[in-house]
Amino acid sequence: MSRSQIRRSQAGNSRLKAIVWTAILASFVYVCIRVVPLYFNDYQFRDTMQSTARFASVNRQSPDAIRKKLLQEAEKAEMPIRLEDIKVVSHGGRVDIEVNYNVTVDLHVYEWTLNFHPTASNSQL
Repeated sequence: MSRSQIRRSQAGNSRLKAIVWTAILASFVYVCIRVVPLYFNDYQFRDTMQSTARFASVNRQSPDAIRKKLLQEAEKAEMPIRLEDIKVVSHGGRVDIEVNYNVTVDLHVYEWTLNFHPTASNSQL
């Protein structure tokens, strides 16, 4: 093999590596664009749940009123939460809230199901 053939072969390998790494980076960015907003919405919903639980006994809210308020917040954020997914237990001034929901993300080559299980209570008071 001559030196020019070796150089061409090495140049071809580096182009292939660059294409592969660019494809991996583009795939990573695409997945992040699809998934990060879901986690951000979950974080905000957890914060709303915690605030609601903290002030529920002070505001004398019934479990049904708490469920409806959280459902409205979920609908604003376009989260796939139904009323029956929200469980509220109130006993002796303590309020425990638990929500279980799933989101399926279509990545065109794979459907990824994310399971969320946020909880909140006013036990810190």
